[in-house]
Amino acid sequence: MTELILHHYPTSPFAEKTRLMLGFKGLSWRSVLISPVMPKPDLVALTGGYRKTPVLQVGADIYCDTALIARRLDQEKALPAFFPEGQEMTVATFAAWADSELFKHAVSLVFQPESVAVRFARLPPEAVKAFIADRTQLFSGGSATRVPLEQAKHQWPVFMARLEQQLQREEGDYLFGEPSVADFALAHPLWFLKGTPVTSPLVDEYPAVHGWLGRVLGFGHGANSELSAEEALTVARTSVPAPLPDDDFVDPNGFKAGDQVTIAAIDYGVDPVAGELLFAGREALILRREDPRAGTVHVHFPRLGFKLDKH
Repeated sequence: MTELILHHYPTSPFAEKTRLMLGFKGLSWRSVLISPVMPKPDLVALTGGYRKTPVLQVGADIYCDTALIARRLDQEKALPAFFPEGQEMTVATFAAWADSELFKHAVSLVFQPESVAVRFARLPPEAVKAFIADRTQLFSGGSATRVPLEQAKHQWPVFMARLEQQLQREEGDYLFGEPSVADFALAHPLWFLKGTPVTSPLVDEYPAVHGWLGRVLGFGHGANSELSAEEALTVARTSVPAPLPDDDFVDPNGFKAGDQVTIAAIDYGVDPVAGELLFAGREALILRREDPRAGTVHVHFPRLGFKLDKH
């Protein structure tokens, strides 16, 4: 079995979501630490331009976006499942809301001046400046808008009161009874807020939410060991991509295998990735590209949240 390789950095919320998903599955994985800011030449050699964190590598197959990574991990190990039978639409839709709307509110709250002062207290001013400049660039050109701090503070109690109520009434210990992708999508914005004493009360003031978060974080990160970026590139270069999925889906916009296309996120981090379209399925898109350092790789994207254009 080809090793799971996660390209991430410790303070990334979406990386924490993926680390917890790996822990929930009880999977072993290799850890490649990447920079929180651009440039990321080793990562981009694998993805072709996609720069968001994290990225999952399995041999010469590169998986972008945690929504798709969850589905790939379900293929790796079917049980326990991220999409419990009969709740697939519910948990996937909730997860998409948490990953976008709730996360945007958490980001605004985390980056309020009082919180930033604590979070970046040990970093030199030039590092803080570089981080802020990088995030400004990350959020330019896409559909995502920053939630004003005043509005985030105004709306946050609504989200938390609703969550508190559901968790108090839920028969199981998780959002929809048994654990699902919804729990991990909700956990990472709250984990982000727990990072400083300034924002931690926004979670801790809700006992049921606080208890639930402890249970999700309790899954841990699974067994992992370090791998260098150069070693990960060697793995890609010396591996053969996995066989393409068997799917008779016809793309509604007429895209077909063999087209030269670009694929880009819609919301933020909209850097396009160019290559040959190999597969356009109901959930996923697969692009073939060549790189001098990574060799022939298949880069996988979810259909939701991404756009296809003729190259």
